[in-house]
Amino acid sequence: MTSMSRARVARRIAAGAAYGGGGVGLAGAATVGLLLAEARLARRRVGNGTTPHVPNADGLYGAAYTVPGEPALRLTMLGDSTAAGQGVHRAGQTPGALLASGVAAVAERPVGLSTVAVPGARSDDLDRQVTLTLADPSRVPDICVIMVGANDVTHRTPPTRSVRQLASAVRRLRTAGAEVVVGTCPDLGTIEPVRQPLRWLARRASRQLAAAQTIGVVEQGGRTVSLGDLLGPEFAANPRELFGPDSYHPSVEGYATAAMAVLPTVCAALGLWPAEEERPDAARREGFLPVARAAAEAAAEAGTEVTAAMPAGPRGPWALLKRRRRRRVPEAEPVAPQA
Repeated sequence: MTSMSRARVARRIAAGAAYGGGGVGLAGAATVGLLLAEARLARRRVGNGTTPHVPNADGLYGAAYTVPGEPALRLTMLGDSTAAGQGVHRAGQTPGALLASGVAAVAERPVGLSTVAVPGARSDDLDRQVTLTLADPSRVPDICVIMVGANDVTHRTPPTRSVRQLASAVRRLRTAGAEVVVGTCPDLGTIEPVRQPLRWLARRASRQLAAAQTIGVVEQGGRTVSLGDLLGPEFAANPRELFGPDSYHPSVEGYATAAMAVLPTVCAALGLWPAEEERPDAARREGFLPVARAAAEAAAEAGTEVTAAMPAGPRGPWALLKRRRRRRVPEAEPVAPQA
């Protein structure tokens, strides 16, 4: 599917989400039915190697930067098993821990991490997760990272509904004062238990949802980072290195790769990057585009950020597309439980 075709489909899905439309098909009912059968087989093999345990990474990172009277930054992870870190065995290997330690190093401030993400969650669980996140008005997170979408595809959730639920979650968090970064739907076409010819259908459905998610998120004041191709060329080239023991969830190296892609956008949302980093770089093919086109391009290239840029014009809302340099962060364990 071309970028322009993907942009048109994404616009239709996002419009249906905004105006209460029904189910815009991702890849056709018959083919999605076949995909679902394959996905069920894949899900039977999902686990954490020998146990479904997810490490508890909540706590304080970067305690060495503590300054009396200066509160720690607050980071909350929402979404599914990818946000929670299923597939690894130590707290410091989860994406939340990697992001918290990375932000602490850049900001030179401690970061308190809390996780409400749940393995197996779909976008319809975000409302509950946001309610937990905002339960204490005096402790609204500075930044929220959401990773969701894969289970929506495998459970055949209508994409308009998925995008509507995600956009609602972003709107609630932004209204409360939190910055929001969304890692969009990963490319399910790289999951080993899903075989050809259904693999390309999974890729198509994933990218369509990712592009539509981007439109919905940006319109609510959030930022997105494409995770799709992180489960593409890099993962396909090193499946045993970048996938975990279940061949479904990322491994330690896989989560580190994802965290490297998301960290620069998290730092930008918090205002931690130098001003020159925020200007589009033509050499990296960055620039201002209609939001649907930016969403389609981002869905096809891992690590691409999309954020709102200017008021709507004759061609609709516009967005800034950036391909930020990835920052590697070391594994770190929390030094104290999150209060």
